[in-house]
Amino acid sequence: MVDLWLYGELARYGGESAEPGYANLQLSIPAGSTLRDLLKHLAMNTGERGITFINNKLSAMVGIQPDLDYRLINNDRVAFFHLKSMWPCQYRQNAAMTEEMLQAMIAREDKGLHHT
Repeated sequence: MVDLWLYGELARYGGESAEPGYANLQLSIPAGSTLRDLLKHLAMNTGERGITFINNKLSAMVGIQPDLDYRLINNDRVAFFHLKSMWPCQYRQNAAMTEEMLQAMIAREDKGLHHT
């Protein structure tokens, strides 16, 4: 069972569970399923998601999605935020990252920092 949260415009993928602005689904998934499989199950293009958290750890951002092959296990909590969603306030000072995300950030020339 995966505890899936869909925020912003992604709530539409929640079907009957969709509320204004979010949806929460409890999904049974086959053993060995990956995040890519979860997206396929939802019929959601990975490019539609912005910030993603797995078990409260940052796993993806716009343009950096090293989490597609992450193997989901029972009771994982996944949160997909739409591209238009703001950075969740509870993570503004420090965000824990999955190992895959940390390695992807370290490998980037800009180390994931971008200023406009």
